[in-house]
Amino acid sequence: MKRNLKYLAVLLFLAGAGIVACQKTDYGFGKIKTPTNLTITAVVQGVDATHPAGDGSGNVTISVTASDALTYKILFGTGDSVVTSSGAASYKYTTLDTNTYTISVNAIGTGGAITTATKQVRVLYTFQIPADVMAALTNGSSQTWVCASGMAGHFGVGPNTTFSADWYKAQPNEKPSCAYDDEITFTKTGANSISMTVDNKGESFLISAATAAYGVGGPDNCYAIATGGTKNLGFAGASTGSNSSNSTGIQFTVPGNGIVDFGTGANTYEILSLSGGVMTLRNIGADGNAWYQILKTK
Repeated sequence: MKRNLKYLAVLLFLAGAGIVACQKTDYGFGKIKTPTNLTITAVVQGVDATHPAGDGSGNVTISVTASDALTYKILFGTGDSVVTSSGAASYKYTTLDTNTYTISVNAIGTGGAITTATKQVRVLYTFQIPADVMAALTNGSSQTWVCASGMAGHFGVGPNTTFSADWYKAQPNEKPSCAYDDEITFTKTGANSISMTVDNKGESFLISAATAAYGVGGPDNCYAIATGGTKNLGFAGASTGSNSSNSTGIQFTVPGNGIVDFGTGANTYEILSLSGGVMTLRNIGADGNAWYQILKTK
């Protein structure tokens, strides 16, 4: 009798455990909070009583705040946009003369709840892309460039006080294949505007110091990152202290993650040379060093 009772107790325990194990677990996002008090501040560089649309640089600094917002998507009114958790962004408008743009912001809360607001800005842009730079980059309409992997120094690095790869120059084809299969296309989109697309075949080569800037981590290597589609480039005179002996004096800014060929954490590139279907670019990476890349037409 005692043995039967013992078996019965075991069976009841196992049955109870099975019921507990089969119970459905409920998951949720927690309380959904829609962002409130969304405000947008846009400061056009150089605005004063004499220059109400700015100093002609096209640079605008944007700051967004909201209660209960986890992140923000800022749309600049040109087709370009950025997602930021801090609510801070900067942008260069590059349509010639004075133009009015509508900045739109989606403040995103828990569960995907969204609040939207807009703000208009008037911006003056006066930089004119030199005709020879326009022609060399786009071939008059659209032109694709690739890494000049067969040239020594196609990747390089040096101090930010010089304009040559004094510390390291990559030897021909020494990097992984992902560093060499990217296709960068520059397209003339107007009399004074150029867009760029980067087809990285799913991966881009990144330096280790910059991996965090692209949301990954690790050594110099290939990483699966998105290049962000078509980017409207912002051109300006170079502000690096270069001269006609070592540079064209022209730089351009790439919205978003700034990738051209390989990633250094930078998004502004100075064109040191551009002729004969070969272009040398310089940028200041996330590590504070000057990085170089050489491209050639496909």
